[in-house]
Amino acid sequence: MRKIVAGIMTSLDGITDSPEQWMGPYFAPELGQAVGSLMGAQDAILLGRVTYQTFAAHWPQQSGEMADTMNNTPKYVVSGTLKSADWQNSTLIPAASALADIAALKQQPGQNIGMTGSGTLTASLLRAGLVDELHLFVFPLVLGSGQRLFGTPDGQLPLQLLGSAAFPTGVMHLTYAKA
Repeated sequence: MRKIVAGIMTSLDGITDSPEQWMGPYFAPELGQAVGSLMGAQDAILLGRVTYQTFAAHWPQQSGEMADTMNNTPKYVVSGTLKSADWQNSTLIPAASALADIAALKQQPGQNIGMTGSGTLTASLLRAGLVDELHLFVFPLVLGSGQRLFGTPDGQLPLQLLGSAAFPTGVMHLTYAKA
């Protein structure tokens, strides 16, 4: 069975949206290697609508190894509003059947299914027990406002710490699994 492995960039106060606006000063080769390692172990990407639309507007116009990976890897996008997913190698998963469709996707042969960003989807899948590993990259800054990974209280969600690493810029890489 395949694993769903989610990677989320977050501030100390739990803000996860628009990391491209605040992560730059803290980016270090070690962070790039950690993210690259996650990507190297996956052969599919699972995205929520907002992250999908952001990536679909950016990556097709880029070139290089990262762009090739993002454009050529099969992508599954969960949405209740999109009518199509036109970015190369993208498949639309209707929100109404997402949990069942994603559970079935995990049963298919292959490597890990990676998630990047997509905080709302990640939180939903964590609560449904479908995320096998959560990689939090915690940046040493407080943003004060914005979208949080767990924006609305919905009961406790116990997790087990699998590993941790500190990067020279103060970023922490915390790896969790279902407890």
